[in-house]
Amino acid sequence: MRKLMAANWKMYKTSTEATATIEKLSTLLGGSAPAGREVLIFAPFTALEAAATAMRTFHNGSVGAQNMYPAEEGAFTGEISPAMIKSCGASWVLAGHSERRHLLGENDDFIGRKLRFALEKNLNVMLCVGETLEERERGELPIVLERQITLALAGVTAEALPHLALAYEPVWAIGTGRTAEMDDIQEAHSLLKSLVKKHFGKDCKVPILYGGSVKAENASAILALDNVDGVLVGGASLQAESFTKIVTA
Repeated sequence: MRKLMAANWKMYKTSTEATATIEKLSTLLGGSAPAGREVLIFAPFTALEAAATAMRTFHNGSVGAQNMYPAEEGAFTGEISPAMIKSCGASWVLAGHSERRHLLGENDDFIGRKLRFALEKNLNVMLCVGETLEERERGELPIVLERQITLALAGVTAEALPHLALAYEPVWAIGTGRTAEMDDIQEAHSLLKSLVKKHFGKDCKVPILYGGSVKAENASAILALDNVDGVLVGGASLQAESFTKIVTA
């Protein structure tokens, strides 16, 4: 399985900046992700088309949206449909990112609706899961992950497996500069692997990424862990130079 090296640009970068960053990334990487790796950029909506256009010259690279609404069209002011995302040249979408859950109030049921609708409309989905500091201190990691996985994947069959990825992002380690210990990451990823097996009834090759203050300095150690199939990178992905160091870690 290729390791998926994903960048989440959040609310950063205009179209021009997105193009320049991807072009610089392509130059630094020689026009291709390293062998056994794939680069994925989650760009803001306004830069999606520019990012997808710039990525066309990049081998083993793709572009995704950071969010979507589970409807084909309608009176949903400010929202984006799967068809709009695909028309920009993007093939992925994030669902359940901690900022959508905890800052913007999205619950597990709604995240599940989005995930299922995106799959139905032939988008690849990266489902983000993870616990808050309070939940971790109460020893609720297994309970939280099982709830998030169970509700998000309700009704999802094994046919969707080639179009699904998971990202474990401990909420307390996002944008704080604090990274989970290697044992913490190992524990969570092992739990997720067992939960996916429980849901689908068999061992499944679903990429499980780690996200949470990933930097060039810790990427190699994280990527070397069992059951870590890539990383979801925030701040360190905004500059081509720093993201290149992570992609090649």
